[in-house]
Amino acid sequence: MAEHVSDSASSDPQSQSLESDLQRERDDLYDRLLRKTAEFDNYRRRVERERRDQVDQGIADLMEELLSVVDDFELALGAEAGSGAVAYRKGIELIHAKLQDLLRKRGVRPIAALGSDFDPNVHQAVVHEASPGHREGEVIAELRRGYMLGERLLRPAMVKVAKA
Repeated sequence: MAEHVSDSASSDPQSQSLESDLQRERDDLYDRLLRKTAEFDNYRRRVERERRDQVDQGIADLMEELLSVVDDFELALGAEAGSGAVAYRKGIELIHAKLQDLLRKRGVRPIAALGSDFDPNVHQAVVHEASPGHREGEVIAELRRGYMLGERLLRPAMVKVAKA
């Protein structure tokens, strides 16, 4: 019993001091954890908002470029009926060239299909046709052009494939 009394008497002020130091440190660490969690949540929301803003800006830029093509179509459609088919065709060709240029600037490129071997990664076979003048699996007609955006497939080319 004397041993117990001496322990509690000698360690009581020390243990209380140690306990209060540990509680202060725990409270400080908990407060820092809450602050860091709040900072991270704010960072995550800011990055997400910036990403959405970049996507929206990219779409707006593309739409602005497409509007000039729409203007050209409206001019072509509003042309006098007596102005001639040649002038009309030339206007449509200019619009087509403008669209192709816009796609090229944005990194879109057509997929080479005609004469190549059928590749299911970039071609969609819609017709198989016997063709003695072509090798097995050769693309003999392109029904709809396919496009890539960088290394990403936007749309496969719809093709006619030769069979033996």
